[in-house]
Amino acid sequence: ENQHHSIDFSGAATILLVSLMPYRFTLAEDPTYFCLSLTHACVRRSGYSPTKAHAPIRLLVYKVLQDSLLLLHTHILSKALFVCCPPLGLETLKITDFQLHASTVKRYGLGAHRGRLNIQAGVNENDFYDGAWCAGRNDPYQWIEVDARRLTKFTGIITQGRNSLWLSDWVTSYKVMVSNDSHAWITVKNGSGDMIFEGNSEKEIPVLNELPVPIVARYIRINPRSWYEEGSICMRLEILGCPLPDPNNYYHRRNEMTTTDDLDFKHHNYKEMRQLMKVVNEMCPNITRIYNIGKSHQGLKLYAVEISDNPGEHEVGEPEFRYIAGAHGNEVLGRELMLLLMQFMCQEYLAGNPRITHLIEDTRIHLLPSVNPDGYEMAYEVGSELGGWSLGRWTQDGIDINNNFPDLNTMLWEAEDRKRFQRKVPNHHIPIPEWYLSENATVAVETRAVIAWMEKNPFVLGGNLQGGELVVAYPYDMVRSTWKTQEHTPTPDDHVFRWLAYSYASTHRLMTDARRRVCHTEDFQKEDGTINGASWHTVAGSINDFSYLHTNCFELSIYVGCDKYPHESELPEEWENNRESLIVFMEQVHRGIKGMVRDLSGKGIPNAIISVEGVNHDIRTASDGDYWRLLNPGEYVVTAKAEGYTSSTKNCAVGYDMGATQCDFTISKTNLARIKEIMEKFGKQPISLSIRRRRQRARQRRQRR
Repeated sequence: ENQHHSIDFSGAATILLVSLMPYRFTLAEDPTYFCLSLTHACVRRSGYSPTKAHAPIRLLVYKVLQDSLLLLHTHILSKALFVCCPPLGLETLKITDFQLHASTVKRYGLGAHRGRLNIQAGVNENDFYDGAWCAGRNDPYQWIEVDARRLTKFTGIITQGRNSLWLSDWVTSYKVMVSNDSHAWITVKNGSGDMIFEGNSEKEIPVLNELPVPIVARYIRINPRSWYEEGSICMRLEILGCPLPDPNNYYHRRNEMTTTDDLDFKHHNYKEMRQLMKVVNEMCPNITRIYNIGKSHQGLKLYAVEISDNPGEHEVGEPEFRYIAGAHGNEVLGRELMLLLMQFMCQEYLAGNPRITHLIEDTRIHLLPSVNPDGYEMAYEVGSELGGWSLGRWTQDGIDINNNFPDLNTMLWEAEDRKRFQRKVPNHHIPIPEWYLSENATVAVETRAVIAWMEKNPFVLGGNLQGGELVVAYPYDMVRSTWKTQEHTPTPDDHVFRWLAYSYASTHRLMTDARRRVCHTEDFQKEDGTINGASWHTVAGSINDFSYLHTNCFELSIYVGCDKYPHESELPEEWENNRESLIVFMEQVHRGIKGMVRDLSGKGIPNAIISVEGVNHDIRTASDGDYWRLLNPGEYVVTAKAEGYTSSTKNCAVGYDMGATQCDFTISKTNLARIKEIMEKFGKQPISLSIRRRRQRARQRRQRR
């Protein structure tokens, strides 16, 4: 047992297994040797030279009790070769609740399962959904532990304090320990002593600590050593680690996700996003067009990509669809999904995929991946995991774009409550109030650009991609009762919106999975991954409500993931989670009725009103007289009317098969409209009948006198 074990180490070998029990090590006096204490086993560093690229070499020693093997893990620690591993997935929920353990907990809602980076407590901090793991006692013997379920190379820890509106709790320093069996623990050293890592100085900004050298183990434990003096031991965290290959590991095989799509899975800054759009346009010049809808506060152009068989033109009878992402600059998953979607559709079109080809030929699709590029650049600068919950959310001038649109709901509801004034406010295409259009109004330049874009194009259906949850929210987003903050507030098209929301949620890999854990505080499974926005939280001036009340477009908010800014390594899986849903939702633009409203000469009539009996919400025809009205399967009594024309009514049936029912109208001018035309043609203005009667009565009164 006292014999020397010398190992010739001539390169960047990574793992050595030898039958040795001891696990402490010392550095021999000769700098070319590392020696194990007790047995004096030494590793000779052949050709050791501190000037070489691979120096210095560190030897980490682990005790593996199960088979009495000593795992020697060597690393090249030059900065050029040291790469920090991605997150294990506490925030993305890849790490399950069963993999998180703690010494003690203050209560269930503050258990280890709540100690996830960026988890939100919400307004109601309660026994089930609170904002961190909090220890039951404040002493240096508390810990929170993560079971990776396989050997993993740990490289770092990211910590936050407790998310709370009322309390201030965070850990200011901690130790890190590792184990292979959860019984024998090794503390990460800094020289000869235990290493103390600096924690947080407030509760929301994430703090990253990289380990001095990567450590291979199955379990990792965080042991708080000090905490905010007026608070308690509370933490949210993420672990950075690279699972080692283990094809026999059941949990790894079960959760493994791969994609066959050859796409650019990375985060793109503004310049890279623009370059990627250009590449897609060059690959598919016949079906794509790049344009911008305006500029951000910082002067960055808001680029969009159009995908159509005739880009640049509205084709009569072809509906227009839009996806918007990045209204909150730090919710970057939607932005990357848009960039992946345009690549995918280009590739599949070139490959002759009939489904994608049919969609492109029959639909004019607009993708606006970054409404708030200024905010995104702020989040991108600090990177994934380190931006917290809100860095980059707002525009450069501090405005939340998603809730920066005119509040038309109040105008409509006040008119309905005062029935004698109802005619002054229509049930659709409600005009924007004058105060909102003034230069002094608190309106982001990005919001004004989006409104102008919405008014210019006859969009039928749209989705705005957001992050931080897994749910599809449909309007109304604002409660009608002024004294409530949550109340189910349906639109007249509630059944259509429910179907549209379900079409996305039901085809997403996780949204309707009853086994999945809630992201933060809300369980949306009772409504199959969908929710009425106002019953979740009330918002005035949302893009969804504005789109519905000011334009023909039915818009929904699609929350595509619990993690607003997932690590680059997560993008392939997130693409697989959302790919089918993104396509299915676009296909819903072809559900309902469509058609033309023409005059007797066959000319299309713009701004004709299409009304559906029993639905108190109308739409209008586009500039060419074509229209699209989203409806669920059924039979409907539909009326077309326009100023100066007689109305026309007919029955239109919507089937279950995909494809809108053609329902055309031909309407004739009223007698008064014809008289006006004749008078105008000859340079005379028609006299109003009411004015003519008043003049005649005045003459009769004068004659009686």
